[in-house]
Amino acid sequence: MIDIKLVRENPELVKQNCINKNDKSDIDALIALDVQRRSIIQEVEDLKGTRNVVTLEISALKKSGSDAIDKIASMREVGDKIKELDETLRDVEEKISSIMLLIPNIAHPTVPIGKDANDNVEVRRVGECMERTWHVDHIEISRQLGILDFERGAKVTGGGFGFYVGKGARLERALINFFVDTNTERHGYKEIMTPFVVNADSCRGTGQLPKSHDDMFYIEKDDLYLIPTAEVPITNFHRDEIISGAELPMKYAGYSACFRREAGSHGKETRGFLRVHQFNKVELVKFVRPEKSYEELESLVGNVEYILQQLGLTYRVLLLCSGDMTFGGSKTYDLEVWSPFEQRWLEVSSCTNFEAFQARRANIRYKDSASTKPEFLHTLNGSGLATSRVLVALLEHYQTEDGHVNIPACLQPYCGFDRI
Repeated sequence: MIDIKLVRENPELVKQNCINKNDKSDIDALIALDVQRRSIIQEVEDLKGTRNVVTLEISALKKSGSDAIDKIASMREVGDKIKELDETLRDVEEKISSIMLLIPNIAHPTVPIGKDANDNVEVRRVGECMERTWHVDHIEISRQLGILDFERGAKVTGGGFGFYVGKGARLERALINFFVDTNTERHGYKEIMTPFVVNADSCRGTGQLPKSHDDMFYIEKDDLYLIPTAEVPITNFHRDEIISGAELPMKYAGYSACFRREAGSHGKETRGFLRVHQFNKVELVKFVRPEKSYEELESLVGNVEYILQQLGLTYRVLLLCSGDMTFGGSKTYDLEVWSPFEQRWLEVSSCTNFEAFQARRANIRYKDSASTKPEFLHTLNGSGLATSRVLVALLEHYQTEDGHVNIPACLQPYCGFDRI
């Protein structure tokens, strides 16, 4: 979340940022509650000060044998008033917290102002956009080759789920291993394997709750959530911790299955692996010093680009406008690959600098020495990569006219074959 001090000191900035991010948070209501909160705290402190003084007076009266009944009665009233104010304060603080959890992060000054994806800015493009020619979509080619089965996925589970079969399963596993190995061995990330379910505190820490509750799979009996991304457990790995500054930056790469209800995606493309409820992804998470976070963001994007280049896919990098960013992001780059059959771009990675937004929610701080004050660090994350749409692009991009699919050289050692 953002710092309440920013709301107090620069409310117009916060209000304009909400407008820029298409958010309707009531900042005026928050300011009024904050004023009320501080007023109550001051009144309680004044009453406690009075009680301390009068308590000494009562003690003196008792020692001297004088009557202290009236003062004792008045202090009971003061005690009752303090109790009443404490209850009111708890209610006000809960209201403040509920609003603060939904206020979007401040967009970085370099983020273009815009309403939606139409206002995103293409930063660069690598490769040529292939024409459709003989290409068939990933559903048809995978059916012909017997490597993906969406019909049985729907039978066994429901729409938005699928089976990887034979060489399709081997290719999917190859992608995961290639992504993990490249990011750990070449780019210096530490591998981490996470739980696939998390508690509500973890979801609040990274910003999924309460904002995206309807898009998550919830296990009511255990009060747990299936993870929408490994970002959630990896970031919360250091929740409520103070990290030594000497350890920064800390970089993790973790594979997980990801589960998303996509409750807000009605009417969007749902065929095959273009939009699914379960998919595989390797997530990259960084914990860094605030002054280094934007340098680390560019490095993160470069790590993802390297993999796309090794795969030989045409891709582009987009700088997201304010209205198309997640509410927690300060600056985000999306990476999209070209789909020869669909003749459009498919998002395969989103790389975001959250600055201190997640660290403040999850209480993740760092300090350089025992004598320095702990500070909130900055968190970043990005997909490195999500496999489902990469697989779509590979099946379409590497098709041959005779109905086979060639395997990129970088994946062949992982697959054990060079074509399907």
